[in-house]
Amino acid sequence: MSLKRALPFALAAVLGATVLPARAQSLQELYDAARAYDATYLAARALADSAQFRAEQAKALGRPSLALGGVVSRAETDPPSTSRLNTNTLQAGLSGEQWLFNRTNAATMSQAEKSLAVSQADLVTAEQDLIVRLAQAYFDVLASQDALTTAQANKKAISEQLASARRNFEVGTATITDTREAQARFDLATAQEIAADNELRTRRIALDQLVGRSSVQPKPLATPVALPATQPRSVDEWVARVEAAPLVRRAQLSFDIAQIEHEKARAGHLPTVKLEGSLGSNRATGSFPEFQRSEGTTSSASVGVRLAMPLYSGGAVDNRVKETVALREQARNNLEAARRSVAQSTRQAFFGVESGQAQVKALEAAEASSKLALEATQLGYRVGVRVNLDVLNAQTQLFTTQRDLSKARYDVVVNGLRLRQAAGSLQPSDVAAVDALIAK
Repeated sequence: MSLKRALPFALAAVLGATVLPARAQSLQELYDAARAYDATYLAARALADSAQFRAEQAKALGRPSLALGGVVSRAETDPPSTSRLNTNTLQAGLSGEQWLFNRTNAATMSQAEKSLAVSQADLVTAEQDLIVRLAQAYFDVLASQDALTTAQANKKAISEQLASARRNFEVGTATITDTREAQARFDLATAQEIAADNELRTRRIALDQLVGRSSVQPKPLATPVALPATQPRSVDEWVARVEAAPLVRRAQLSFDIAQIEHEKARAGHLPTVKLEGSLGSNRATGSFPEFQRSEGTTSSASVGVRLAMPLYSGGAVDNRVKETVALREQARNNLEAARRSVAQSTRQAFFGVESGQAQVKALEAAEASSKLALEATQLGYRVGVRVNLDVLNAQTQLFTTQRDLSKARYDVVVNGLRLRQAAGSLQPSDVAAVDALIAK
């Protein structure tokens, strides 16, 4: 087939591929993709992995250490006399030590365990943040889609009303005012459609960047929409969970580390006891004048306990103890501040979810009322008791209510996740719970 004849087929194939609808993805599917792509989360996970090895380094302080050493040397002497002496020496040894008592090392190992727990709390925080960021981006796209659909439907309805006003003006049953009012509303609806389309593009880019995919198409909520009630229903039960929140856990661990640091500083006054041992061998050979040679091998072994008792350090230890007392008090206040902050955030999130659910119910009732009001206004316009502006206002009210209703539903879902994040109980399984609300 020639290039000229093949070009139309290739162009048709490309166009056909571009117009195929993209497969919609669920929240769970996109969450799995984000966990493997999001740089912020992956950095937190790598840091948590490194903390395990850092803790193992500290544990090495409580284990014995061994070292192998060796020396090879040659010595030549050339005294004023005619005699000359050459000596070759070969030494090899094995030495080892084990701390029997060292409170500083013991405190360092305890701190390493606490630091490992801190890194795990930071990882949980990063994962919870990823869940909320993904859910927000996911439902932002859906809200923008609904806003664009509403803007397009509003524009179409106003366009029909504009055409009707023009026809009525031509036959003399309406004034030019109706036509101008409809034209003004149509121009405004066009501007709103353009803004909604640009907002949707922006939201899509943010979601694509978060999951590492292009042209992501999120699935909408299943209809009829049934949002679950908040469980538990009492705000006090939510606040009671704050001790498990990663922020509070991290502050508690930081206080524990500060307490251990104080004990470590006090250990500067205590003695240290170490078990030491060595095993060695020494072989020496020498040559003397008149071609005389001498050689010999000696072996040695030793084991002992070394005691070190600090007597005076220029006041460094005492001042270090006082410093750690102040730092411990700082950590204590940071812990209390974290508890108060988490409790306040949890209360705010709880009442935000409750308010959102009440708003959804109110907007659902407003949507039904707006539909009835629009039908009545359209009927009144046809019989001449309502003007064109009344119809336009009723249409705008209905579409605005529908847009606000969809946005309120998405906010309830996202704020429910934020409530769990604030209380520290947000888990990856909550993604599956939200995914159950999405259309299959």
